[in-house]
Amino acid sequence: MSSFPIDLVRAQFPALENPAAYLDNPAGTQVPRTVSAAVGAAMNDAASNLGGYFQASQAADSIYEQAHEAMAVLLGGSSGREIVIGQSMTMLTFQMSRSLGRAWGPGDELIVTQMDHEGNVSPWLRLAEDRGMTVRWLPFNRDSWRIEPDELAPLLSARTRLLALNYASNLTGSINPVAELARLARQAGALVYVDAVQFVPHGKAEVARLDCDFLACSAYKFFGPHLGVLWGREALLAETYAYAVRCAPQLPPGRHETGTPQTELHAGLAAAAGYFAWLGGQTGATGSAAERIAGAYAAATHYEMGLAQQLIEGLLQIPGVKVQGITGAGLRDRRVPTVSIIHPGQRNSTLARALAAQGINVWSGHNYALELARRLGLEESEGVLRIGLAHYNTQGEVERILAALRALLCS
Repeated sequence: MSSFPIDLVRAQFPALENPAAYLDNPAGTQVPRTVSAAVGAAMNDAASNLGGYFQASQAADSIYEQAHEAMAVLLGGSSGREIVIGQSMTMLTFQMSRSLGRAWGPGDELIVTQMDHEGNVSPWLRLAEDRGMTVRWLPFNRDSWRIEPDELAPLLSARTRLLALNYASNLTGSINPVAELARLARQAGALVYVDAVQFVPHGKAEVARLDCDFLACSAYKFFGPHLGVLWGREALLAETYAYAVRCAPQLPPGRHETGTPQTELHAGLAAAAGYFAWLGGQTGATGSAAERIAGAYAAATHYEMGLAQQLIEGLLQIPGVKVQGITGAGLRDRRVPTVSIIHPGQRNSTLARALAAQGINVWSGHNYALELARRLGLEESEGVLRIGLAHYNTQGEVERILAALRALLCS
């Protein structure tokens, strides 16, 4: 941890100049000044629609292309044609569920998990209602805190059309064995749709290695603007029905990007990917953008998980606190630094409010992991107290929240 350039990193984020401790990162990260500068520059210089012959439109074209190519590199894709950019991950998933579901009907089956955010559950439940399909629920293992392949296998059949699962939980922080789960589903002839919203801020999502069909994430969770990003196999994006106007582009990615793109946010998206490449360079990585991004993830993950272990060990020393997730130091590679707790003597909303009054930003509730909260036997409205770290957080901030919780829970 001592070798990570934390002071240099924090200097890139204007929001960190104020005294608040931003431990609310699973709900949205702060942005480096390069991202906000890129958004502002695009609004000044490229406030135009695409496809024109004049300078502002050509600048918008360039930003559009750069954003798609940058996200292909970040996610390990081969081309910007595999990237669909939209309003949010949830909206893109609703949209794609309807496009895919046109070919499905009664007798067809979908598999959703008891671990996912509602953004990767409700679109498929609504599709099943509309098309008369059957929904199979995939549980998570209470011992490993993950979705295990041997629990998926019995649910798969020739009728399975799609498996929807998350890469990492936004409540427990657990990382699922996506490549193995995807292999089982694809062997059964099913498509695989991965929600990587909580993983991409902390790990390199190599879509080719995962062998999934779709992977969705949210830019504002990885230091970018409020946009959703969907990677899909180019052939699938090209052949899947698109809900679009008649004169829309017929080829991906424009085929699935309805309406005028948010050019200024696309500029911020490309800058967010560029931030990872910059961080890789600062932590010793060289070579291509992809290699520097991989280096950034490796260095940031090592640093973040050191903070997470400090946090977990401190929480476990507070009487009555129960961590809802993996706690073992030897299992760091199975979680992201999102740590949720409960305490029998305090309501989580009360704790979150008290911490906010001290300038410590956290969340309480089910955090849209509705089925997971139910599975854990939690009161839905109260859920958990969720503390989410990012690589711009510090050991001092971890100790700050631990001290605050000790005072609140042990007095």
